Amino acid sequence: MRERDIAVFSGSAHPELAAEVCAHLGVPLSPTRVSRFANDCLEVQLQANCRERDVFLVQPLVAPVQEHLVELLLMCDAARGASAGRITVVMPHYSYARSDKKDQPRISLGGRLVADLMVAAGASRVLAMTLHSPQVHGFFSVPVDHLHALRELATHFRRYDLSRTTVVSPDLGNAKEAAAFARMLGAQVAAGAKQRFADDRVSINSVIGEVADRDVIVLDDEIAKGSTVLELLDRLRELGPRSIRVACTHGLFTSGALKRIGEQPDVLEIVCTNTVPVPEAERTDKLRVLTVAPQLAEAVRRIHNGESVSALFDAPRSE
Repeated sequence: MRERDIAVFSGSAHPELAAEVCAHLGVPLSPTRVSRFANDCLEVQLQANCRERDVFLVQPLVAPVQEHLVELLLMCDAARGASAGRITVVMPHYSYARSDKKDQPRISLGGRLVADLMVAAGASRVLAMTLHSPQVHGFFSVPVDHLHALRELATHFRRYDLSRTTVVSPDLGNAKEAAAFARMLGAQVAAGAKQRFADDRVSINSVIGEVADRDVIVLDDEIAKGSTVLELLDRLRELGPRSIRVACTHGLFTSGALKRIGEQPDVLEIVCTNTVPVPEAERTDKLRVLTVAPQLAEAVRRIHNGESVSALFDAPRSE
């Protein structure tokens, strides 16, 4: 890779991940200056040459989401104004992807609106990971490379005896991903029948699939408040699993969720990736954070060189 052709910048959401991606690419992380005026407006300056370069902007949308979103939009605008050859938004977590359907009258569709904003700000393409639902991919009017972290998670869990393992999805919406993960592990799959009443209030009436006296891996795309996982654990306990582990791609762990799940005596392990930062002060002994930086770096390299990104999933990578 020719260093002069590529420039990687990070917003303030997750600079550690951006630095790790750059380390795998063998290129420096270019500096970004974010300042705030007295009227609370933000200003962004990309402090490296962008002219005709392949620019990658690394910024997951994590709390404070609106701050980081505006920062990302300003980064796109700054790169476009600096005559970047191409601008790729590397967005490991797209929080607005949850706003993907009109399930109530007169409700906003944030997933599509924010996608439009990124394109309007200058994004040429997007590199995302484990979007909340597949249709969000179609909200963008520019190319989207959609990665997943199932291989990283599978590599971690293969260290265990998987002969009596069942992967459990908390709901039917995530069952397809759980089934794909189960195939990677040679395990069975099950799913909860979930009904959501509010952001933090869900009901799981039953679990479809075999979990009695089996080693259960609860798999979700993200864990925020943890109410779904805790409700599912109650249903699983009624069925008598042999062991329980919890896994997700995006470990948001808001409102003390990590502590509440970690305090469950029958939960042996909580596994997530570093698509979003998990503060050291909130981590527990049960938490395992896997890195997705090598996969993101390889995707960036392939985008830069005009190679297939989907080929990352065609054959197992060396472990």
